[in-house]
Amino acid sequence: MRLNKLNIKKINFNDVDKKYSGQDILMKLGELYQYESGIYGYGNLWTKLERNVESIIIEELDKADCIQVEFPKLQPKKIWEQSNRWDTYTKEGDIMFTLKNNLGEYGLAPTAEECATIFGSNRLESYKNLPAIYYQINEKFRKEIRTRGYLFRPRTFVMMDAYSFDKTEEDMQKSYKLMHQVYLNIFKRIGIKIIPTVSDNGVIGGKVAEEFQAITDLGEDKILYDEKNDIGINKEVLSFQNKDEYLKQLGIVDINDLKEYSAIELGNNFQLGTKYSESMGLYYTDENNEKKPYYMGCYGIGLGRIIACLIENNIIKDNNKIKGFVLPYNIAPYKVHIIYNEKNKEAAEKLYYYLLDNNIQSIIDDRENLSIGSKINDVYVLGTPKMIILGNRFDGINYEIEDVKNNTITIVTIENILDKLK
Repeated sequence: MRLNKLNIKKINFNDVDKKYSGQDILMKLGELYQYESGIYGYGNLWTKLERNVESIIIEELDKADCIQVEFPKLQPKKIWEQSNRWDTYTKEGDIMFTLKNNLGEYGLAPTAEECATIFGSNRLESYKNLPAIYYQINEKFRKEIRTRGYLFRPRTFVMMDAYSFDKTEEDMQKSYKLMHQVYLNIFKRIGIKIIPTVSDNGVIGGKVAEEFQAITDLGEDKILYDEKNDIGINKEVLSFQNKDEYLKQLGIVDINDLKEYSAIELGNNFQLGTKYSESMGLYYTDENNEKKPYYMGCYGIGLGRIIACLIENNIIKDNNKIKGFVLPYNIAPYKVHIIYNEKNKEAAEKLYYYLLDNNIQSIIDDRENLSIGSKINDVYVLGTPKMIILGNRFDGINYEIEDVKNNTITIVTIENILDKLK
């Protein structure tokens, strides 16, 4: 990417939000745009970062034989009435955006259990077709009364939601355990330390639910975590009447052994049982030619929250003053940021195209009338993990690759630069 095409704005770091610094930097750059509270437009950096996260999620789900599909964002009222959730989402919880016209009444999808159940029953008519897991990645809409933390709690957001279909409760639990491991694989590849915690099942329904929490000072949840045994619970569980059942399920004898952390929920899994198949009257035919309800699970990951968490957890400071952020190399949309002075412009252009030709996505700062110092400062607001400066010290042979986060330098020639970057 040529930086002169991005048209980033100048930032006064004294005005940057001290709590949500990374996302506010992107707002001030123009890479995030807020149309109104909780509704955003996304620039080049956020969009490409989202594609990278999405690719990892798709790869891990596909490895587990999940099937990618897409359900409508505009959902008819009648299918939500089949599951008896229309009033729950529009009146009691007031979660769903609705619209009414001469064609009927509709809701903008906050989730997709109804659509998934109908879709699955159309494809999975026999026990021979089971098990199956369908997933999609698209935009969701929720009437958040109190938006918070930019993309931590907006009103529209991109989510991966998956739905499993099984013959029995035991089979459903196998699918649930499979998706648990898939989630661990996803977050490990993305580079976020995740803690699975027992949680409330909320309005989704079902008996068993777990959250995937990331420790961060910006989180609105409080979790209790036993690091030695890798056991966690959402602190809200302690207020449940059946809290002892939850604790027993996890093998927790003494909650004083658990340490409290602030955390943000990045994913959530539910064992739904037959809640939707029975309420909607959708069944499969078993071995005895009898109609049986599907045992289902649902699984969600918020891509926007993941990206917000990555950015906010990788803030760079200089003498306690915010300098920017640096993204993990494996997830960054651009791996290398090339800066040059005028006499090395040709060499910089040659390096830029060489890296692109070898699938190393890079930024070249080709803006005019800016000092090298000013260009270096902008590396930190774009989150690029590696920097190569072709300045007065460049001898035409040896390239200095600087790790932006650690300030370490590796010297390479063009012959081995790819090995170091890959």
